Amino acid sequence: MRDSLLLKERLMNLTDLPWPRISSLAPDTPIVFPVAAIEQHGHHLPVATDSMLLAEVVRRVQLLLPSGSALFAPLQWLGNSDHHLHFSGTLSADPRGYIDLLNRLMDNAIQHGFRRIVFLNGHGGNDIPGRQAVFETRQRYRQRDDLLLLFTTYWDHAKPGETRGDLVQNYMGHACEWETSMIQAIRPELVGPVAELPDVPAGFAFEPAYRGWITDDRTTLGHIGAPRHAAPEKGEHLFECYARGVAAFLGRIAEWKGAGAFSED
Repeated sequence: MRDSLLLKERLMNLTDLPWPRISSLAPDTPIVFPVAAIEQHGHHLPVATDSMLLAEVVRRVQLLLPSGSALFAPLQWLGNSDHHLHFSGTLSADPRGYIDLLNRLMDNAIQHGFRRIVFLNGHGGNDIPGRQAVFETRQRYRQRDDLLLLFTTYWDHAKPGETRGDLVQNYMGHACEWETSMIQAIRPELVGPVAELPDVPAGFAFEPAYRGWITDDRTTLGHIGAPRHAAPEKGEHLFECYARGVAAFLGRIAEWKGAGAFSED
């Protein structure tokens, strides 16, 4: 019992702490908002895939961090998934509504004295509105030179293919080899048959331009990538790489001296 309480304190989950304890934290303590989605993931993965994967990444990151080095807010499962709405089960905040939600979370954190705010993302559709949100909030607090507002996606913090040669993909797709492998590693009973699923190439066409799209423009089955090549041991490797990468990134945030504009010194 004592060991579990010590671990609980070490992990610094906002929802586990009374408000005086939160108030007593050093203002330079990074506060992390995990953000994901509930949306379709093809014929073989659950609609909670993004949220489940990010929750597992966060769990592993917390175990790698020094005690009390970051405060973790609860995972926000509602994301910007409008492009998937023609597939049943998808729940979505519209892009402007999602931007406003993230802006409000940052306002809350700043009001409570936090100066280093990190959105840790687990869904590609959140990326553009998430970046817009941190841009907008920085403009509202433009007189502050002590704020660090960041939006980052967990799979940008590792290159798993460099340390494992049997990965067929070299990118994170959607309900793909990588996501399927990761769900196989933690919840194999939720994964449907994949052997007969066709590969669906990534890409938008008309690159380097960014094309406005809905999921039906790219895939009719709902997945993008090669889920038939998934394996749970690949998923374990992916989790390990991403957890180490995110933990190292949060270490950089904790070490930031607040020296100015685009400096990490």
